[in-house]
Amino acid sequence: MTMFEIESAEHDKLELYKDVEGKFRWRRTAPNGEIVGAATEGYVNKADCISNLKRQFIKPDNDVADLT
Repeated sequence: MTMFEIESAEHDKLELYKDVEGKFRWRRTAPNGEIVGAATEGYVNKADCISNLKRQFIKPDNDVADLT
């Protein structure tokens, strides 16, 4: 699994991973482990997936920690 994560102000975790088709997706996981948001499609390009995630949750001036 390829993943990066960043904790949001609410202490949710944002994760980037590859699905079974090898496409990039993101998901938002609450502190209790419940998935509370996710990409509706897989992305061939990692940068496109990160751009979608940033539009949803991350302010433009925030840094993203890429652990891949």
